[in-house]
Amino acid sequence: MSQTEPVRVGIYGTGTFANGTHIPNIIQFDNVVISAVCDADPKAASETAAKFSVKNVFTDAHKMLAEVKIDALYSIVPAFARTDVESTAARMGIHLFSEKPQALDMKIAMAIDEAVAESGVISTVGFRERYRPIFQEARRLLEGKRIVHIRFQQISGPPPKNQPIDRGSWGSQMKLGGVRFFDWGVHATDYTRFMTGLDITKAQAFLCHPEEYQTPLSSSFHYALSNGATATLTFIEADPAGLGTEAYFTIHFEGGRIKVFGYERIELNDEVVYEAEPFDPWLAQDRTFIEAVRSGNRKGLLSDYHDGLFSLAPILAGWESTRQNGACIDVGSLMV
Repeated sequence: MSQTEPVRVGIYGTGTFANGTHIPNIIQFDNVVISAVCDADPKAASETAAKFSVKNVFTDAHKMLAEVKIDALYSIVPAFARTDVESTAARMGIHLFSEKPQALDMKIAMAIDEAVAESGVISTVGFRERYRPIFQEARRLLEGKRIVHIRFQQISGPPPKNQPIDRGSWGSQMKLGGVRFFDWGVHATDYTRFMTGLDITKAQAFLCHPEEYQTPLSSSFHYALSNGATATLTFIEADPAGLGTEAYFTIHFEGGRIKVFGYERIELNDEVVYEAEPFDPWLAQDRTFIEAVRSGNRKGLLSDYHDGLFSLAPILAGWESTRQNGACIDVGSLMV
């Protein structure tokens, strides 16, 4: 597109993340306009449009795509709400920013991926931490090393006990993906892949989910990686004290280990080798995507829709494993 023309953005999903992160980021950039917003909740859509002075408001995303000219679609709806909107947009030549997790059903994600590939549009998935310097430094430190095991852990809780769920609320509904292992599990899987350069080939998972709780008290995912290494992702929602002083990631390699402590520091064999400075990865990713759309140059993007499938599939495979009493699932079987 011409460098003098504004990048026209459509927002699909006007929840907290759209209002608090993506739209405020986008409107900071020169020569960018929010052309339309869409949400199944008419009140949410109208309030967002009024807040950011957006003229075109929709409750039907297909109608938005048909009636308003946009260059890029930000798909920020929950994973359970994904259908064929992104596929339709891609086939219309509209570039795609897909928040993670991309879908609850791998077949839907694969159909979107096919549309993106056929149209050649620019795409990315909201794995924003790839842009954070601490993860880039971890990737550099691990380059050329033989990875043996990765451990990720996240501790919080406890979750709410069973109670009537408000209509429209999905954040604590297991069947709608409102669980920690799905949301942050896709993140942890992606950053495991990004830091090590390895993919996940097999997944097995178990849940501790007493009937009186809306979501599991613990979720344990076990991976086999493409070089023969192993990995575990553990989510504990029973301890309000949290993680304490332990690392989010511990990555063992032949000869040593690195630990990544949140967004704060990296230790190599228990010595601090990197201390992070404040950084906004959401802003960095939004800027990179919009500039890619404007220039047609996608080299600055650190992921595309197809790559994102390799971070989504292991978690969906693990979730299927929990339904099969811990059966080991071939991740590749989901991507056909």
